[in-house]
Amino acid sequence: MSARSLRDAALLEHLRRVHANNYGVYGVRKMRHALRREGIAIGREQTARLMRTTGLSGKGKGGAPVTTRKPKGPDLRPDLVGREFKASGHNRLWVADIT
Repeated sequence: MSARSLRDAALLEHLRRVHANNYGVYGVRKMRHALRREGIAIGREQTARLMRTTGLSGKGKGGAPVTTRKPKGPDLRPDLVGREFKASGHNRLWVADIT
């Protein structure tokens, strides 16, 4: 085995331990800083490569909040106002709904 693969095998154990001790939420940046605090000299790209090979990933911060959800079925509510939106041609009927 090469020197790199031997060092990688030793680092993988440290990576798994640090990731598990931190509830599996550390990404590459925090993982690298945690390993460096323990005295292990490791670079960002090497940390990313080793985390990819072991399947470790950080917890994302989430996306934008969902404010509107599309209905799953047809709109079955009755038309209580009795609106008729029928235009005789283009730009003939202009309608505004403030609800």
